[in-house]
Amino acid sequence: MAGHSKWSKVKHIKAVVDVRRGKLFSKLAKEIAVAARLGGGDPGGNPRLKVAITAARAQSMPSDNIDRAIKRGTGESGADAALEELTYEGYAPGGVAVLVEVATDNKNRAAADLRLIFSKNHGNLASSGSVSYLFRRKGQITIPRASIEDDRLLEIALQAGAEDVNADDEFHLVTTTPEKLWAVAEGLRSAGAAIESQKLTYIPENIVQLTDEQLAQQVIRLCDALEDNDDVQHVHANFDVPEDLLAKISG
Repeated sequence: MAGHSKWSKVKHIKAVVDVRRGKLFSKLAKEIAVAARLGGGDPGGNPRLKVAITAARAQSMPSDNIDRAIKRGTGESGADAALEELTYEGYAPGGVAVLVEVATDNKNRAAADLRLIFSKNHGNLASSGSVSYLFRRKGQITIPRASIEDDRLLEIALQAGAEDVNADDEFHLVTTTPEKLWAVAEGLRSAGAAIESQKLTYIPENIVQLTDEQLAQQVIRLCDALEDNDDVQHVHANFDVPEDLLAKISG
């Protein structure tokens, strides 16, 4: 399945740890704040904010936290510095392209931190436009494969306005244009589909296959270090690792 790296399974495991460390709530709150700043605090008229709130509630984020994040984004809280949304580009070992989405109140600090992380992990931060052309901005909806038949999902997804539907052993992946993400997700819910997640993401045009263990470890270590940074919201990379090698590295 093009663009669906098995690294996503590693990220799913990390997400569980992030909940315990409180990092996931912080990232979700930042996304809500940025969405509110850009499109206003009313989710009824701000699709991106709707998606962010839905994602936060799916992780049992308290309503008070969500409300505070919205007020931070709209400036109602008054106390916090405004968050700025930035995208950084770079290369991991092996020529793997990396896009890093950041939400920060100090872009100089964020840039310095990312440059150091890339450098320490055998990669390098690149100039704007260096790798972004290798990715497409899309909406992505994940649905457990066991919850709905393939043909049924394909039918309702396309009727709702989806661009494409793919699947691996565990999940259906429904791809949309960024503008149609919320509408397609709502169409799927109305038809009874059990949505696991919905998000805006970057899908790589081409995948770099990593079959060397040391190289794969270096790339995964870099991506993990980037995701552990407090200013980083999302990390996208165009690599894939064979299941047996990934199991060996993860084990």
